[in-house]
Amino acid sequence: MKAVVQRVLSSNLKIDNKEYSKINKGLIVFLGVTHDDTEQDAKVLAEKISKLRIFEDENEKMNLSLKDVGGEIHIISQFTLYADCHHGNRPSFINAAQPDKANKLYEDFIEDCKELDMKVATGVFGADMKINYINDGPITIILECVNGKIL
Repeated sequence: MKAVVQRVLSSNLKIDNKEYSKINKGLIVFLGVTHDDTEQDAKVLAEKISKLRIFEDENEKMNLSLKDVGGEIHIISQFTLYADCHHGNRPSFINAAQPDKANKLYEDFIEDCKELDMKVATGVFGADMKINYINDGPITIILECVNGKIL
């Protein structure tokens, strides 16, 4: 399971040109699922993200977590994180999990984040979404969880 985590000042998501969800200060997480991912991977990844100290403290050092700053998390499914571009110029998505499995683990990840008391907003799995956000920093971190361990 892969996550691209970005610290943001705000994020809003539209589907069919209508606002579906939005957050203020917090994190936007683009989540990709591959074939071997499990519920345990979702749980470990959610726990890691909840504890990431990537917000600045009073000394302008990245020392605070999402909870510490009262931030929100915007979770967006993104199968393209498992694109394979080794051959040719057209990406292959063979490494992305099948939609049924990916959607279940996406939903599991959302529930894990909620259980960790994160304020959660989401996209819609498989929808054509338009996302506007302001990256703060910029801060972008890529995490991958395989067999219940963060790589």
